Amino acid sequence: MLDFLGRPTSLCSGLSRRSFLSIGSLGFGMGGFSLANLLRADEQAGRKSSHKGLINIFLGGGPPHQDMWEIKTEAPAEIRGEFSPIATNVPGIQICEVFPKIAARMDRSVVIRSVVGCKDRHESHQCMSGWFPDDLRSLGGRPSIGSAVSKLHGPVDAAVPPFVGLAQKTQHMPWSNSGEAGFLGAAYSAFKPDGPGMENMKLNSISMDRLQDRRRLLTSLDTMRRDIDTSGIMSGMDAFEQRALDVLTSSKLLDALDLTKEDPKTLERYGDGKPYKYQYDGAPTCNDHLLLARRLIEAGVRVVSLSFGRWDSHGKNFDLVRDHGSKLDQCLSALIDDLHDRGMLDDVTVVVWGEFGRTPKINNEGGRDHWAQVSSAFLAGGGMRTGQAIGATNRLGEYAALRPVHMQEIIATLYHNLGINTAATTIADPTGRPQFLVDHDPIKELI
Repeated sequence: MLDFLGRPTSLCSGLSRRSFLSIGSLGFGMGGFSLANLLRADEQAGRKSSHKGLINIFLGGGPPHQDMWEIKTEAPAEIRGEFSPIATNVPGIQICEVFPKIAARMDRSVVIRSVVGCKDRHESHQCMSGWFPDDLRSLGGRPSIGSAVSKLHGPVDAAVPPFVGLAQKTQHMPWSNSGEAGFLGAAYSAFKPDGPGMENMKLNSISMDRLQDRRRLLTSLDTMRRDIDTSGIMSGMDAFEQRALDVLTSSKLLDALDLTKEDPKTLERYGDGKPYKYQYDGAPTCNDHLLLARRLIEAGVRVVSLSFGRWDSHGKNFDLVRDHGSKLDQCLSALIDDLHDRGMLDDVTVVVWGEFGRTPKINNEGGRDHWAQVSSAFLAGGGMRTGQAIGATNRLGEYAALRPVHMQEIIATLYHNLGINTAATTIADPTGRPQFLVDHDPIKELI
């Protein structure tokens, strides 16, 4: 491996460390992606085809459905909570008062108030794949959307990874998961940059000539090893090194991750989400990660996943929602405007959701506990029929009383918006058996 040491950097979480870059540990895994496949993907990337994108925003901890997108005004006080609904720019649709900017953009958005099929498990895997970690675990597990799209569509640009994960490292590790490659293998894992400073992407004191010499040496060694290897693993490693070097020697990805190149007025519109509150063992509210996601999609990334805040509100639920919600209102509305103004909104889908909902009854600590029976989601863009509120819970917010929407229907819709027909598309698992991406169809009201 090649190691390039960088200066200490200040991460979004406020931690400082000495960052490093290892060619071979850039976030692309080893094996499963041959050089021939890479070259074919390069050829496809050169064609004049639409570039569909997905920004998957994970609200780790389980956001309270009845305090965000469906205020239960008719419920008794011990259930209703402290918030009032406000009108949106779509007649008949109301959402929580902490989202005035999103309310003004409801015509470009969709709220789903009746999400079912989740489990009471603090894991982002549900929202990243539509499955649970136990599914096909003996084969490596189900792949996330980003990994599956990387396998099916490859890169738009050889120097830009198709799947980038921005989820911050959290004390509760399952919330740090940007989406796993599962049985596809590490070659289809998310590229995970370390911090906004991106010092680990710079060639500190390493000349391009030296890097090219190393490339030639690696090629020679890989050729020798490939001659004596019968498993096919070496060809995957060769492609892995090639992709890592392509990323390192291109400025395209580095530029996308450099927010100093952004208009200061745009940065101000998104905000930075500081001060971070109610973070505990979860993610900070990094507003600027939504801007990074837009820049990455614009640079050629197909799927960007990120985490925003820590929503496990067993106590002080309403204070937490006021803090996190107002910050989300600022950066999510800025993202919708940004994508629209750049002509990208029809091609880029934004989804915002967590792993489950919260209890109807408020506990003695002013919080809501885990409630997997029903949850909610917010979507925008993607060429969908927006300006809708789909489904509803009963008067107490206990269960889906109108149009239950299975979480896999949302995942299937995201695949559809990325140009993938989930009814006809399969990926072979390690045994050679074809596996469908999901078991449900896309949401018919949206496509």
